[in-house]
Amino acid sequence: MISKLLVFCFLSLCGLTISAQNNKPNVIIFIADDVSFDDWGCYGNKQVQTPNIDKLAAAGIRFNNFYLTASSCSPSRNSIITGRYPHNTGAAELHTQPPVEMVSFPEMLKNNGYYTVSSGKFHLGEYARRGFDVIHEKVSEVGNGGEEKWMSAITGRPKDKPFFMWFAAFDAHRDWGENSFSGTHKPDELEPPFYLADGMKTKTDLAAYYDEIKRFDHHVGQIVAELKRQKVLDNTIIIVMADNGRPFPHSKTRVNDRGMKTPFLVHWPKKIKKSAISNSLVSVIDIAPTILDIAGIGAPEQFQGKSFSKIIKKPQSTFRKTVFAEHNWHDYEAHERMVRDKNYMYILNSRSFFPQLGPADAVGSPSYEELIEIKKKGQITEIQADIFVNPRPQEEFYDVNADPFQFKNLASNTEVANEMERLRKVLQNWMNDTGDNIPENLTEDWYLMQPGYIKTDAHGIRGEMPGQKTNATKNNNKGPF
Repeated sequence: MISKLLVFCFLSLCGLTISAQNNKPNVIIFIADDVSFDDWGCYGNKQVQTPNIDKLAAAGIRFNNFYLTASSCSPSRNSIITGRYPHNTGAAELHTQPPVEMVSFPEMLKNNGYYTVSSGKFHLGEYARRGFDVIHEKVSEVGNGGEEKWMSAITGRPKDKPFFMWFAAFDAHRDWGENSFSGTHKPDELEPPFYLADGMKTKTDLAAYYDEIKRFDHHVGQIVAELKRQKVLDNTIIIVMADNGRPFPHSKTRVNDRGMKTPFLVHWPKKIKKSAISNSLVSVIDIAPTILDIAGIGAPEQFQGKSFSKIIKKPQSTFRKTVFAEHNWHDYEAHERMVRDKNYMYILNSRSFFPQLGPADAVGSPSYEELIEIKKKGQITEIQADIFVNPRPQEEFYDVNADPFQFKNLASNTEVANEMERLRKVLQNWMNDTGDNIPENLTEDWYLMQPGYIKTDAHGIRGEMPGQKTNATKNNNKGPF
């Protein structure tokens, strides 16, 4: 009788454990590659076709002020999954890796019973591999967006575990490749942003970019449909976002909104019952602690972000007072820092003797070529010509409400001098607190600032990374919040 009772209790306990595991929310992060915050329909873009993403937004929370910490692929992605600023990950520059002892939130999910998959573009360090049961990072054909394994990850998952999926598309990274959605967007029907040239080269470039966004949207829709078929959509948190701005002049690698503000949606039918908008400031370093918080897992001290789960419960809640971002080497030498509060943005540029043409793929684009053409003809506007300004101001200050694209620099305006000094001090406090610094021997340009990826004598040679001398990878200070 006793043995039967023990067996019954054991089986009951196992059942409770499995039930508890199954009640934990599943999580999927769809992360687009090189897509700006205003390039989905739900963010007001009337030209791009993103019906599936727009449906998620219509039944979820759309964040209007969600900020990246770097507008550069690997620094941005490492920052997201470690919950740390780029200079604190040890991978502040493009194509660098954090130390192996770094911890990611997927690793913590995996260690707490989650089945975890990374599928698509990896572009993370070796440390990150510990966080995934399965990694799909091979692309089978030229021009493929990397979404081909997403469906098998969903259908082949173990059904007795909650899951986390990091679905990282190559869309819409250059170079544009032929795909089943090529030609969806017609160049002659498009109107480029006012800071780009209004010509056919730019329109054709933009159309191909939108076609790749359309492919990303299509695969998001397929996965949502499969989750619904499996009856797990209700308890699956879906996040849709991007890693940095579009690969065009004026966007990618910039520390303003065109580079650092990401589109960000949260869809979770079990907890989010109607569409909502959050205007609160949030940083991508807050994603990691939020997901762990919702999953009932304590966040490690290493995470510098904080959980924004209260916004999911009450979207009108305020969260951060400030967000911070950095621009370090990405093809070209750079060191910029940005802080933004609800009213103003302050930028410190310690490499102001360089123009801000964008990364090499933007410099090699038809859109850049067309800006050069109208510049030579004397037809370029002051705003379009901003990328060619050299030297640039060491300090920039913007009223983000009156100037949402940050083109009117108020740094010399005495009427806002006190506000500028306030944010200058906040930024300096953040740098001091988190171990950021300005090395003299930063990594130099690997390419000439002209189309063609023409290598310089410094190509392949790394300088000192920000935070390297201060041992910032060991610094867990969160900085001003």
